[in-house]
Amino acid sequence: MLFQGNNAVTSFENHFSFRYSSTSKRLQQPRTENMPNRFSSCWTRSMEVGKNSIRTLKDFSIPDYILLPGTEPRGVTHLPACPVVVFINSKSGGQLGGELLLTYSLLLNKNQVYDLEINAPDKVLHQLYANLEKLKHNGDNFAVEIQNRLRIIVAGGDGTASWLLGVVSDLQLPHPPPVATVPLGTGNNLPFAFGWGKKNPATDIQSVMSFLDNVKAAKEMKIDSWHIIMRMKAPKEGSCDPVAPLELPHAMHAFNRVSSSDKLNLEGYHTYRGGFWNYFSMGMDAQVSYAFHSERKLHPERFKNQLYNQSAYLKLGCTQGWFMSSLFQSSSRNIAQLTKVKIMKKGQWENLHIPRSIRSIVCLNLPSFSGGLNPWGKPNRKKSIYRDLTLPFVDDGLFEVVGFRDAWHGLVLLAPNGHGTRLAQTSRIRFEFHKAAADCTFMRIDGEPWKQPLPKDDATVVIEISHHGQVSMLATPLCRSKSMKDGDDPSSPSVDHDEDDSSDEELSESSEERRKFGAAETFKYTDDEVDMSHIS
Repeated sequence: MLFQGNNAVTSFENHFSFRYSSTSKRLQQPRTENMPNRFSSCWTRSMEVGKNSIRTLKDFSIPDYILLPGTEPRGVTHLPACPVVVFINSKSGGQLGGELLLTYSLLLNKNQVYDLEINAPDKVLHQLYANLEKLKHNGDNFAVEIQNRLRIIVAGGDGTASWLLGVVSDLQLPHPPPVATVPLGTGNNLPFAFGWGKKNPATDIQSVMSFLDNVKAAKEMKIDSWHIIMRMKAPKEGSCDPVAPLELPHAMHAFNRVSSSDKLNLEGYHTYRGGFWNYFSMGMDAQVSYAFHSERKLHPERFKNQLYNQSAYLKLGCTQGWFMSSLFQSSSRNIAQLTKVKIMKKGQWENLHIPRSIRSIVCLNLPSFSGGLNPWGKPNRKKSIYRDLTLPFVDDGLFEVVGFRDAWHGLVLLAPNGHGTRLAQTSRIRFEFHKAAADCTFMRIDGEPWKQPLPKDDATVVIEISHHGQVSMLATPLCRSKSMKDGDDPSSPSVDHDEDDSSDEELSESSEERRKFGAAETFKYTDDEVDMSHIS
């Protein structure tokens, strides 16, 4: 176990193969002439960690026999108060991902820190929990406590965080570990929603130790999980350079278990399933995001820091016509022209009216979008009652549907009472695409965009979103998200009694049925549970 008692120096030696003097047995600094300056400076800083800090880090470290099946439990005398498993996207944040990986590996057991470019999180967690179950079966009470106290840290962009949440959900654990997110991307909407900030973090030892302390003190908060199922006809040819047409985000996965009565169960069709925890969006905002990600894939060397990324994002927003979409974009790109939208109302599908000027639609679960902005805003209580809307909670089984005309409309969010066009609150929504003037549209879930081909003949593309369970997040006192357990506090910042939120484009909506869309496994259906004949 790393940093255990008086073996702290020995742990450093084992971790980095440090050399000892044959006479004095004193620790010598390794040769650094062929090492990056970052490594040398991190090594020097690591020597400044005192005994009190070492004792503190024992509260986060996990012994090898828990992490590596078949390892003998040697010298395990301290039960960590907050054992953590750390996943880091080393390519996120320019050079910051690699620096964080090094710092966490210095402070913790290197076997509890994983580079997502090398280690798939599903395999890591499956191995960990399989070993924990085996140890528990053998009467290991230490393993029981590790599992009960375990917390996960994920460092990366919103797409990386969403990927980890999906993996944790798929484990189907009775008590899944809560997740803390390190803001290492461009938008960092997920970390910001739970109080972890949106600026890329410092990577020095003291900053990481401070973050670990915040993880230990953070409270757990349940948030809704949203399932996406998409059926589409695979394109026979063509590409969406530089990203292939069907190169979907990590959160989307292909599967074939559909009912035999499914009318779309034909050769050449594919079904995708996945999930999101923050938002699903479609239209101009996703098109700008797709252009940004495509440019970053072509020229990764240019996107080395958050400030440059954000400025590049803004520039692409201008060149893509997002600020003057009515002039530069055909009306065929309007949401109402692209798709029919239906929402579940009292057990029945009903059409949702989308104003013709709307070019971007967002299904929002958390109050953080496009760099921490809140598209739903702060609804006036009286008008919310009139329209039968509820306060936006992250665990109420509902998501908010918001529309935008263009980027100027989006800039309204910067105002104290700014908001998009509030369209509905619902637990289930369906988008149906038929042959139209446009040959594709753009979509994204939790920060990961893709270019979606649209039907060219009588085929249909259908996307359905429904509620499915919850996951646990870790939240700091600066958390912006509201839980139903927090109660209806009149002084809450989520409620504004004086706002005039009138909008010519907003229509009255009825309250929505709150229900789950059951599945045998998270975001996965068995043959008996899926019947897509209703979306033909």
